[in-house]
Amino acid sequence: MLSIIEAAGWPIWFIILTSIIALAIIGERFWSLRTSLVAPRDVLPTTIREYQAKGVTPDLIGNLQQGPLIGRIFAAALLNERSSREVLKDAVEDAGRAVSIELERFLVSTEAVFRCADGVIHWRTHVFSARTGEEELRPIDTHEISAARWGTTAELGGPLRARLLGTGRALWRYRVELHDAALLSLTDTSAL
Repeated sequence: MLSIIEAAGWPIWFIILTSIIALAIIGERFWSLRTSLVAPRDVLPTTIREYQAKGVTPDLIGNLQQGPLIGRIFAAALLNERSSREVLKDAVEDAGRAVSIELERFLVSTEAVFRCADGVIHWRTHVFSARTGEEELRPIDTHEISAARWGTTAELGGPLRARLLGTGRALWRYRVELHDAALLSLTDTSAL
């Protein structure tokens, strides 16, 4: 193996170094975006149970603020439970904005073009991001937002899903798994 590296010369060292850096970034993202850190399934049911049993307590708020990122949003809502709807909404939006800033560095936009008998299908993951400015949310990428359309669960579970899985590429399988998990969490009301 060493003889291959020596025979390739100095350019191989650059390739090896960038490969190690890429693997480190991938590992860091897998570690940082674990479901247990961002939005574990049991946070909402546990929060509801504790709130119904004891109300808003400093322990509950502390656990939510120190726990997963979604807990910070729940904590903001609970801290403002007796406030007006507008104040509650602003507190939750502010907490969500703070969490989104932390997660923003992980956002990725990908595009694909599928050719089939019926024609060409352009598909893009839509990741929206906005910054506050003068108390208004101003989208950063208005072109991407204007190109967006709602996808139905039938589309995400039908031909599009089959096409993504048919590519055999890990990225598209990952996107299908994300769609499946999101759909499951939206339709699973047994936890509430």
